[in-house]
Amino acid sequence: MEPKIKKVVLAYSGGLDTSVILRWLQNTYQCEVVTFTADLGQGEELEPARAKAEQFGIKDIFIEDLRETFVKDFVFPMFRANALYEGQYLLGTSIARPLIAQRQIEIAEMVGADAVAHGATGKGNDQVRFELAYYALNPNIRVIAPWREWDLTSRTRLIEYAEENQIPITKDKRGEAPFSVDANLLHSSSEGKILEDPAVAPDEIVYQRTISPEAAPDKATEITIDFQHGDAVGLNGEALSPATILTRLNEYGRANGIGRLDLVENRFVGMKSRGVYETPGGTILLAAHRGIESITLDREAGHLKDSLMPRYAELLYNGFWFSPERRMLQALIDTSQASVTGRVNLKLYKGNVIVTGRESPHSLYNTRMVTFEDDAGAYNQQDAAGFIKLNALRLRLGASIGRRGGSL
Repeated sequence: MEPKIKKVVLAYSGGLDTSVILRWLQNTYQCEVVTFTADLGQGEELEPARAKAEQFGIKDIFIEDLRETFVKDFVFPMFRANALYEGQYLLGTSIARPLIAQRQIEIAEMVGADAVAHGATGKGNDQVRFELAYYALNPNIRVIAPWREWDLTSRTRLIEYAEENQIPITKDKRGEAPFSVDANLLHSSSEGKILEDPAVAPDEIVYQRTISPEAAPDKATEITIDFQHGDAVGLNGEALSPATILTRLNEYGRANGIGRLDLVENRFVGMKSRGVYETPGGTILLAAHRGIESITLDREAGHLKDSLMPRYAELLYNGFWFSPERRMLQALIDTSQASVTGRVNLKLYKGNVIVTGRESPHSLYNTRMVTFEDDAGAYNQQDAAGFIKLNALRLRLGASIGRRGGSL
């Protein structure tokens, strides 16, 4: 039998679910609860979470602005890889979980807690992401996942429990929410309820971060992004912090209807899920990063990086941020970014991100080599004949066998 839990650090938003979890932990485990609320740029006022935690008698309340850390140490490394899960999803929810988990473990060590708790359900990916991170950072930590333990299996039961335990319920929480939303500085995701049928187009009310492309201006918006070693460091010639750059790119993306995605994806736990994602600034950043890489990365280095990207993205999606294989891939990716420095010009127009120019002091693009005019001896076109014949050798051998009655 495991020893009694004395203190637990709860990832706490202040909403109905985590408020019920807070009281449930106190009632079920008879332990001290420490709350941790992270500001990752979700756009909500977080101080009310402090007041609610105080109503529960919580002594240790942590509310922290982690936006710069989130973008600098998690979002930017991911964008160096151009990571897309299943070719489309920019991993906005996935990349937030390791930071929350990391800080929970750090707080647990600070306050002497022997357990951590989260509010992820037993059907989704987040339970996996949180818990893989917890165990990677502290193999001896106890993990409490209330949605896998309690009997509050419906919204009605959740509200009944809240009423029984004097937990304040806002008026809008008494009705069924039309869909579930998760948000941070990189994206917002909407799932469930009215979005569960993948054959039905999402209503415009689903979109939180962008206007529709049809409603976007009829004139393109032109911007520039400066990169240094693969990370964005400036916007329109102005040096800015990572979180500030992403915030401003979000504003540009919102105004131009950029970054909407309606996706049916494969969850790590085995089921398919339909989600509506909005990643306005991230969509712009990805196009710009690929633009600067196009002139600064060696061909084979770029192709190798692209071949590894799906594996890297899958690791992030499945929750293996702190795994040795992700760290190994990150080291390779970061090495590739040594010369990815320069400026990219873009046009933003009705949902589209168009790269219109790119320049770098490390550019591998050589005008003398590619010009249709006289290249002054920079390239001997006769060399191409031998190159082609060598590459055609196996094709010619195969064709000759075919003429002798062989089959392919």
